[in-house]
This record gives sequence, C-alpha cells and structure tokens, in this order.
Amino acid sequence: MRILVVEDEVKIAKFIKRGLKEEGYAVDISADGEDGHFLVTTNEYDLIILDLMLPKLDGLSLCRKLRNEKIKVPILMLSAKGTVKDKVNGLDSGAEDYLAKPFAFEELLARVRVLLRNKDVRVPTQLQAGDLVMDLLNHKVTRADKKIHLTVKEYMLLEYLIHNAGTIVTRTMISEHVWDIHFDTFTNVIDVYINYLRNKIDTGFEHKMILTVRGKGYMLQK
Repeated sequence: MRILVVEDEVKIAKFIKRGLKEEGYAVDISADGEDGHFLVTTNEYDLIILDLMLPKLDGLSLCRKLRNEKIKVPILMLSAKGTVKDKVNGLDSGAEDYLAKPFAFEELLARVRVLLRNKDVRVPTQLQAGDLVMDLLNHKVTRADKKIHLTVKEYMLLEYLIHNAGTIVTRTMISEHVWDIHFDTFTNVIDVYINYLRNKIDTGFEHKMILTVRGKGYMLQK
C-alpha cells in the first residue's frame, strides 16, 4: 500500500512517515497543496493523509479539487481545528475521515487500516500463489507449510509480487509501490532484494517461482 502525506510541519510529517513505514507502508511526503496535487495526479496512491493548513493550496481546497477531478483515493484529514463545524466542513469537502491534532499514532494507524479496508471490501486476509501463502493478518509467509522469515522490505516486495502473480512488473512499478519517490531508480537495490527473496522462497524447491523477464522486469509464477 502506498500513502501520500501532505503536511507542511516537518516534524509531524517525519513522525507519520516513520510510523507508517514501520508498519510496512510505502510513504511519500509533500509540504504544500500544489505539490500534493501534482503527486496525486501523477502517481497511484491507496490513501492520502491531508493537513488542512497548507501553503499554496489549503487542504479543503485540495480535497475539493481532487473530488471535482473524479479522483477517488480515500482522504484522511488532519487539523488542529477540532470543532464539530470544522469536522463537518472537512467531510463535506470530500474526505472520508477527520482526525484532530494532537493525535495518538495508534489511533491514526487504526483509521488508516479502516480506510484501506473500506477502499475494497474484498481485501483478502490471505494471498496465495501455488504452495506459497502469505497470511496478511499475522505477517507470516509459508511455502509448502515451511515457515519463511522475511524482513519488512522483503515482505512488502513479496506482497506486491504476489498481488500481481502471473504479470510482469517493471523495476519502476516496484519502486513506486514498495519504495518511495526519493528512491534512486539507478541503483541495483531492487535486484538485490529480488535475490534475497529468491534465496528464501525458491531455495530447496524444484519449481522456481520468481522469474526474471529479460529487459522487462520480474514475475511471480502462479
């Protein structure tokens, strides 16, 4: 899952980003409304966390603008303004949820999970390709009932691959969904992590699941 945080307070933005990344989300940050609009219209996001008091274009105006452009990404608004009227204005502008500052990160995370879950009621709790199984609730991975221990980034990469099993995914697609906008696409980090996964997923099995498609990218066989 890829989340955009539009927040001009640097400390808050970094705090949210760090916490979400620890939970396995890919996170981009924007410090003003105009840049936030540009990122939303040029990238694919699963959720937007949007502050109201922003330079260049305020949060309410940005939310209305996105909804007028038929962009339906769920929006969680953040604001130091916590009156009933403020919340109503935020929700009426097109946001799905509204959280007043200061907030507990645990509550923010719970609201994020709800919005992502509501985005698609068919979101599974388990992903499977052949004998490879991902338990999304408990963050456990097995192949042929053998437990496989993955780092957070390896888990995120495998989740993206298994979501797209049978389809070629490019390095650019992987970087956009597993890393963030500051990721250097000219490094070989993706290839390194693909090899890490291969060593854990395919070693000891005759059938190799992670394939390299020369000149295009990678594919997880169903």
